[in-house]
Amino acid sequence: MSERLQPGDTAPDFTLTDADGDEVSLADHRGRKVIVYFYPAALTPGCTKQACDFTDNLRLLADAGYDVIGVSPDRPEKLARFREKEGLKVTLVGDPEKKVLEAYGAYGEKKLYGKTVTGVIRSTVVVDEEGRVERALYNVKATGHVAKIIKDLGL
Repeated sequence: MSERLQPGDTAPDFTLTDADGDEVSLADHRGRKVIVYFYPAALTPGCTKQACDFTDNLRLLADAGYDVIGVSPDRPEKLARFREKEGLKVTLVGDPEKKVLEAYGAYGEKKLYGKTVTGVIRSTVVVDEEGRVERALYNVKATGHVAKIIKDLGL
């Protein structure tokens, strides 16, 4: 199991493929704050709610200087279906090898319906303009999480 990130840590850089098959790198966002959120699977109820909440608040976040990137182990084709079906505006990238999920501490053991399983730990990491971790939140809930982030960031 990978280490969880702490405020002040350097956010692990990554380059992953988005829903359009294009490469997206964290480094491309230097100079802006980035909310990187990790979710288990596209086209599932909780992940859909969370992605729709981010989409609904994207203008508010962008106006405050934040970009949003959603990371899951899904392949680009599935991400494209997810985006089209739900009308999502957030950048969705896939990490099928789970290397970025592991680097961010968002993959490992978790409780699911009372059982210990290995999988994606729903997490959100806020990265500052210089690429440092500002906040790292683990085991977050899909519902209400975006509103909490907005409140915590004072937006």
